[in-house]
Amino acid sequence: MSSAATPPKLPGSVLYTCNLNAVRSPMAEALTRNLYGKRFFVESAGLEPADRDPFVVEVMREIGIDMSGDKPLAVDAVDIGAFDLVICMTPESCTHVTELARAQAVEIEFWPTLDPFAAGEMGSREQRLVAYRRLRDDLLSMITHRFGPCDAAA
Repeated sequence: MSSAATPPKLPGSVLYTCNLNAVRSPMAEALTRNLYGKRFFVESAGLEPADRDPFVVEVMREIGIDMSGDKPLAVDAVDIGAFDLVICMTPESCTHVTELARAQAVEIEFWPTLDPFAAGEMGSREQRLVAYRRLRDDLLSMITHRFGPCDAAA
């Protein structure tokens, strides 16, 4: 008899949301895509999309993920009902997504996440990078916990 736990069932599609689609949700999207490849569709969007934060691009590049060409996307430009799972990273995006998804069969999860800009706003460049790395590593842990083990080249 095997003692290994049954791996979680992967959704067909996942949308990550946050306020700006500049830090948390695009980082989660890039990590998920890197980890799970084409096993499921993944996208990210924000309530008020802004350009990618340069610290995000830098800390993701440290682990071999290039986000320099990514473009922000608005939650309101996305068909929420086209996703099996929406993972909200801010209370504001969760409230908005819940309203949009009222009559749709979509699972919504809230993952409270650190805002590295607020955490390191007054610090040095290195202190800010530490906050962004902590977010990256926390997201990596949350993603692998939610979706199970994976092969990076999936």
